[in-house]
Amino acid sequence: MKFIQKIHSEQDLKRKRVITLKVAELLIKCLENEGVEYMFGVPGEENIDIMDALLDSNIEFIVTRHETGAAFMAGTYGRLTGKPGVCLATLGPGATNLLTGVANSNMDLNPIIAITGQAGLYRQHKISHQYYDLVSIYDPVTKWSAQIKKADIVPEVVRKAFQVATQEKTGAAHIDVPEDIAGMEFEAEPLEIIDHSISTAGEQVIEKAASIINKSQHPLILAGNGITRSDAAESLRTLVKKTNIPVVHSFMGKGALSFEDELSLLTAGIGGKDYITCGFSEADLIVAIGFDMAEYPPRNWNPEGAVSILHIDAEEAETDAHYPVTLNVIGDINENLKKLNQFLSPTERDNRWVSDVRKEALDELEEFKEDNHFPVKPQKIISDLRSVLKEEDIVISDVGAHKMWMARMYHTYQPNTCLISNGLASMGIAVPGAIAAKMVHPNRTVVAVCGDGAFQMTSAELETAKRLNLPIIVLLWRDEGYGLIEWHQMRNFNRSAYIKFGNPDFIQLASSYGFEALQVNKAEDVKPTLEKAIAMKKPVLIDCPVDYSENMKLTKKLGDIIC
Repeated sequence: MKFIQKIHSEQDLKRKRVITLKVAELLIKCLENEGVEYMFGVPGEENIDIMDALLDSNIEFIVTRHETGAAFMAGTYGRLTGKPGVCLATLGPGATNLLTGVANSNMDLNPIIAITGQAGLYRQHKISHQYYDLVSIYDPVTKWSAQIKKADIVPEVVRKAFQVATQEKTGAAHIDVPEDIAGMEFEAEPLEIIDHSISTAGEQVIEKAASIINKSQHPLILAGNGITRSDAAESLRTLVKKTNIPVVHSFMGKGALSFEDELSLLTAGIGGKDYITCGFSEADLIVAIGFDMAEYPPRNWNPEGAVSILHIDAEEAETDAHYPVTLNVIGDINENLKKLNQFLSPTERDNRWVSDVRKEALDELEEFKEDNHFPVKPQKIISDLRSVLKEEDIVISDVGAHKMWMARMYHTYQPNTCLISNGLASMGIAVPGAIAAKMVHPNRTVVAVCGDGAFQMTSAELETAKRLNLPIIVLLWRDEGYGLIEWHQMRNFNRSAYIKFGNPDFIQLASSYGFEALQVNKAEDVKPTLEKAIAMKKPVLIDCPVDYSENMKLTKKLGDIIC
């Protein structure tokens, strides 16, 4: 009898904890339960219940100037923290604006939760103002997309969204909230968060992987962003030190091994041949760790499909004729590398060719250190930028010709200090991304490197940065055109087509948003201007004219490389 009374008393206590809430309020409580700090977005009529609920929440809502910028911010937050960033839009055009940024995060494998307001259930069966089936629209660009059709499923939907978004490989989840559901009342509470540990490979698999590596004469490691997501950089470095295997990084894997390490072959991924790709031609085994094919198609570095692949990742490899997997080592990358290190034999290797490749690549940057040509050459800008930033400072590259130069020549010491979107690779990510990066790491210098084409796609977010008093630096490479497209056109047709555009006065534009605005008028200005911007500790834009005639010079130089 006492036992029954005890059960009853516990149930009564639980009932007291369960309170009546609007669905919108319950949604916010569930987000709080998941540890959400920020929500990025644009309010709309169909999400006013959610906006009202946020007033009584400890979640800070960041009003952005465009929904795509909100998703870029949430995705960058997710990449840097490992926790899903949350973004919000209303129905119709708000939701479709948000879509690009969500798709970008999903293909870059950044955890993100997208929440959209929606038309009421009562009008979804017919043609209706601003109504589209958002669950279906978001389905191809997320890991999971669902609508809250009943009040009582809110805790389950939110918990599942976070679980799906954070499971490797991480990505996007979408929650659609009809306006009539958002205002309903219901008695419920958030679900308990249960950690789901990732399994590791069995000992037989680990031993076999070690045997494959130990027997190979010229192995090469291809390091992808999965190493950073799994916090496995130290385990990788231990493996490299023990086995003396050189490492090539993907664009998004930069920093897994410090560029100062003598076994770092820096970054591969630029189209065509490069010094770094000579490493692939030398290899008899590619150890692909946390590598995502969306970044760097295997046909570019294993054109005959002749080199065997040891695939170490959270998921089995995608089927690809140029990616012949000898063995899959699946599960938690960090734990599997730790186990693998126990079975690997210390090995001495003749890596003189690595030194030759490193010298070619590093000398190329060094030779432009004192270059005085104006407009400024990309190599000079990058050399000066690297020289003024600390190891832990963060650079976010937008998408364009500058991205190729940054990926190839901006060398990193640590993971997640040079952020490059290389999955969907959407233009406009740098300024919103820099805002999120500064929120996550307020004590680091954060620089958004933008082309003038990409910058104007999200330049309104300068107001967001100023309003939040975030001292980001926007380093604008100005050439009055879509430089990367021109580069491809010149390579293929030896002429360009429809890539030029006009620009505003960027100094006046930035000043009108409350930014400090600095102009580079000669090559010697670049470094002192960057130093001045860092010292200001204010939002700053630097307008730097760039000479992209270097693009075709690089194409010719790489074409002449003989491994």
